[in-house]
Amino acid sequence: MLSEKQKTFFENLKKTYGKEPLPSFENIAKDFGFKHKNSVWQYFNKLKEQDLIREKNGKFFINPEYFGAILFTSSVRAGFATVAEDSVERRISLDESFDLDNPSVFVFNVSGDSMVNAGIFDGDKVIVKKTPNAKDGDIVLAYIDNGYTLKTYRQKNGKVWLQPENPDYPIIEPREVLTIFGVATGIARFF
Repeated sequence: MLSEKQKTFFENLKKTYGKEPLPSFENIAKDFGFKHKNSVWQYFNKLKEQDLIREKNGKFFINPEYFGAILFTSSVRAGFATVAEDSVERRISLDESFDLDNPSVFVFNVSGDSMVNAGIFDGDKVIVKKTPNAKDGDIVLAYIDNGYTLKTYRQKNGKVWLQPENPDYPIIEPREVLTIFGVATGIARFF
């Protein structure tokens, strides 16, 4: 169990250094206004004991399980109201869930309404994992003939096309070039 001072110290470490390797005790003491690095060492011992800080290759890191939003075990119905329970399952990090730190994963803004029936709307941010391969039904970022587009990849009987998820738009069949740039893995939307 941590004291209030230890909790505050830990939260300040998270805010100041994030997921980066933690600096030396001397630098932390200086940054946090301690007179001696021994004070930092004492905090670290307690935080290591509680598995809040881990050591890897001679460097200290904050345990990644303590970043991200709190995920509750109870779900919230979008229909009729139900009693909610306040039980915390674990913390989740969108960085980890969507592998955002991976150099082959990127995010871009959606423009237009051709994918609304797939739940992708104008202004959404789509998370894409770069890959040249797709399977039937994947939502892909593709270069086709003269530009990039986000559509559902379709293939059947050796034929390939891109399917919009809005009946107001026609399917797109490549005349010359179809290059898969990446497969969508999720979306983010702000209200």
